[in-house]
Amino acid sequence: MIIEQLEVGHMDNFCYIVGCEATRKALVIDPGPDAGQIVAAAENAELVIEMIVNTHTHGDHTAGNAALKAMTGAPIILHAREADGYPQADVLLTDEESLQLGDITLEIIPTPGHTPGGICLYARGNLFTGDTLFVGDSGRTDLPGGDRPTLGASIRRLMQLPDDTVVWPGHDYGPTPSSTIGWEKRHNVNAREYGYYVAD
Repeated sequence: MIIEQLEVGHMDNFCYIVGCEATRKALVIDPGPDAGQIVAAAENAELVIEMIVNTHTHGDHTAGNAALKAMTGAPIILHAREADGYPQADVLLTDEESLQLGDITLEIIPTPGHTPGGICLYARGNLFTGDTLFVGDSGRTDLPGGDRPTLGASIRRLMQLPDDTVVWPGHDYGPTPSSTIGWEKRHNVNAREYGYYVAD
């Protein structure tokens, strides 16, 4: 499994290229505004972009959708509860679906709270969290559609994944660009509220 983490846009956003080593097929998670940067990175890795997935539909995570689709022909995929936020989507997901990328199965984990239809993607010990979970923090809930108790329930669900699960967040807001579920249990500022604080 190939993972390319790219910083795009002006809000410290992370975009991800996830690739299958066997087939060289790839998907892009949350493309920022510079689609050319994303395509160039995929080409450098000898990957072919076949899907565009949005963890949610805030503009900093969808800014590159249209240009990237025009350059690659890849469909835009998001959860059905986010459809109003990006009506140009090609595929609407429902709860507990999965996406197949070559020989990689990515599980879709619904994680509402930051937005009503937020999702995370989980595959082979890697968790792409969008704005649900940051390194050491979590997404805000004071925007339209946000709800803190709902976000807390979503994060409690994520905390049930194995401790060595790698967390790939939607923004570079923490001390490191990625972490693990085990690290978050010990250091996330909201961990006590979520009920998963573990003392060192």
